[in-house]
Amino acid sequence: MRSYQIDEFTPQQMETINARLTEKGFASSIPQLFQIPLPDELMEPEQKEHADSCGPFYMAVETGKDWLRLEFLVRARQILRCSCIAYATPKQRDFMMDFIDTTLKEWDIPV
Repeated sequence: MRSYQIDEFTPQQMETINARLTEKGFASSIPQLFQIPLPDELMEPEQKEHADSCGPFYMAVETGKDWLRLEFLVRARQILRCSCIAYATPKQRDFMMDFIDTTLKEWDIPV
């Protein structure tokens, strides 16, 4: 799996990251796995076509003991397999990496 990983967080930082991601409504049914929504304007044509049947679309963030990992796979909440589920485009990937970096800085967690 292609991903963007940041590690060497302190336990307090990980507690903050997990709590804030949960507060923002990104938590999933799996502990320490969060679903960051993909903005509509970044969706590919096929993802837009499948928005009602497969979406909403998101990228997963997994957290561990001292790390977080953004997976570069754009997933769909309503279905596991479809041609609209694909690796992020460079624009989608860059947006989400910037989102993670900016969010951590806003929470006073150095990147």
